[in-house]
Amino acid sequence: MTETSKIAPTVVASFAGKKVWITGHRGMLGSAMVRRFANEGAQLLLASRAELDLTDQAAVLAWMEKNRPELIFHIGAKVGGIHANVTQPADFLHDNLMIQTNVIDGAYRIGVEKLVFVATNCTYPSKAPQPIFEDALLTGPLDDSIRAYAIGKIAGIEMCRAYRKQHGCNFISVIPPNLYGPGDNYHPLHSHVVAGILRRTHEAKMVGNAEFVVWGDGTPRRELLHVDDLADAMKYIMQAPTTHDLYNIGCGHDLTISEIATIIAEVVGFEGNLVFDTSKPNGTMSKLLDSRRIRSLGWEPKIEEKAGLRSAYEDFLQLLQSPKLGARL
Repeated sequence: MTETSKIAPTVVASFAGKKVWITGHRGMLGSAMVRRFANEGAQLLLASRAELDLTDQAAVLAWMEKNRPELIFHIGAKVGGIHANVTQPADFLHDNLMIQTNVIDGAYRIGVEKLVFVATNCTYPSKAPQPIFEDALLTGPLDDSIRAYAIGKIAGIEMCRAYRKQHGCNFISVIPPNLYGPGDNYHPLHSHVVAGILRRTHEAKMVGNAEFVVWGDGTPRRELLHVDDLADAMKYIMQAPTTHDLYNIGCGHDLTISEIATIIAEVVGFEGNLVFDTSKPNGTMSKLLDSRRIRSLGWEPKIEEKAGLRSAYEDFLQLLQSPKLGARL
């Protein structure tokens, strides 16, 4: 159960001059956070995977002691779609437990002012009542297809809570819905739902196919949030006088996979038919978040789905034209 904080709420009046560490800054959300700090006057602390292995406890603590971040957005994690989660559960569990432990414990040891940890809606029970309130955490079984990843993220939430309770650390966790937007991973096997459908729709259009294939039967419902909206919400939470240790951050409504695919087809300009591959898993049938807690602080999302999906498609097209396609394709 989430708790109201016994920690006196503090307000970060300005980011100017603050040392802000954004872990995972090259990923979709991390890149959005960096963009959102372009005009804040903060001293961004950014370390690539080659420069700092977040699974290496000694290296992480040494880096933190040297650079002394004051605020941390902990985004860096091993992530992937259903296929990746099903085939690599040990990697997802091991790597995320190591990364979270090193960053959160290090934040306590060097006296970080505030930390915002990014979890996932996969942490909620697969049959949680809709919309899902924060207190639903740990009240039922998880979806088996993402169980290892979800348990790793639950451990991160509980670690933030434990450090709040035992050491008085101002550590907050946030749970977003399905993210999409610039910087997404469009890998054919490791992408999330929006990026995967977008890529397959584009490919079907380019080769002149009369149809494109969507995994599952199209009936599961997903709440989407543009990555720039989440980045804005996380900045908002970092500055706000937060009194809870966990906040859902959603747009407030969901769409079926079929509806999402239809909008993507329109954005891409594909005029063929949708075909559903029922041999592939549906995943959890619904994950609509109750976001009243963060809205009570004054935050609201701004980006409508069709406009947001257009920005995602533009990013995908730019990626195709890049001389270095990279792992995102």
